[in-house]
Amino acid sequence: MKISMAIELQDIPGQLVLALKPISDFGGNILSVLHQRDKKTPAGRIPVQLVVDIEEGRLERLVERLEARGVNVVRTGKERLKESMVVLLIGHIIHSDIRETIDSIDSTGFAEVVGLSLSMPSVNKESSASVTLSAVGKKELKEALNILERTANGKGIMVISPI
Repeated sequence: MKISMAIELQDIPGQLVLALKPISDFGGNILSVLHQRDKKTPAGRIPVQLVVDIEEGRLERLVERLEARGVNVVRTGKERLKESMVVLLIGHIIHSDIRETIDSIDSTGFAEVVGLSLSMPSVNKESSASVTLSAVGKKELKEALNILERTANGKGIMVISPI
């Protein structure tokens, strides 16, 4: 069963690995990780969004193990984001503040950026990124893509989306 989780980590090295290892230990498969290293909660922790595929009966034990390791489990729930697509971005992605672009989608409440893979050949050259968008439905996924395209176009970033 797909489960989405919001967790908070201490701001010290090794905490992400500490949180991900128990998922494997309980037979889970990590589908996506959004590690928001540059954001902090009011308690000074690092927020992380996870989507994992795990047997429902093992979820409670997983949460107990995470909390025993000092990982704050903020929320768990069945995966509500049913539709996904991968788009490519080309341009000066980092220099144009990719966080703002991600936040414009995440703040909708119906869609999220659930994956990001970035390639940056050098500081002065254009970079490329693979972005995975997920939404509650097809209509909402299309709207998330529209938001991404408007935001990216305003920053001179090319968006290549599926046909």
